[in-house]
Amino acid sequence: MTAFAQGTGLIEVRPVGWDDPAAVALRRAMTEEMDVRYADLLAIVGPVPEGMNVEPETVAYTGVAYAPGGTEGLAVGHVALRALGDDMELKRMFVAPSHRGTRVARALLAAAEDAARALGASRVVLQTGPRQPDAVRMYEREGYTPIPLFPPYDRLPGSLCFEKPL
Repeated sequence: MTAFAQGTGLIEVRPVGWDDPAAVALRRAMTEEMDVRYADLLAIVGPVPEGMNVEPETVAYTGVAYAPGGTEGLAVGHVALRALGDDMELKRMFVAPSHRGTRVARALLAAAEDAARALGASRVVLQTGPRQPDAVRMYEREGYTPIPLFPPYDRLPGSLCFEKPL
């Protein structure tokens, strides 16, 4: 577990299994939000390109962020890593709308980077989309730089790919 200061307490990022109920619920919320945000682009692309779905056996790390409250805290964010050659690919980074702007994303990103280092990766790569400008700004602020599109994201209109050496 990693703890990060937040205005009203500590955000805890706990390593969990891919099938952890809080992780599953957060990924479902992310999918619902992205399906609405990118509905027109997804209609053009058609079926999700192979390699975009995250197969559980490829996941090297899953973290869930908990905000203070109650005995267990409130699950407010999700991040995962999967191996991509010698790199770790950041996947399914999501913060619940109620906790955006409260440093949860930074806590998730820092926990994922720590996990990637522990797993022996020399860099983290990621893909995001053009309709997530807040995410792009946060990645850039945290030291991620643009890189050429890598498969399968080279088949998605407007994809943005980034890297951060560790």
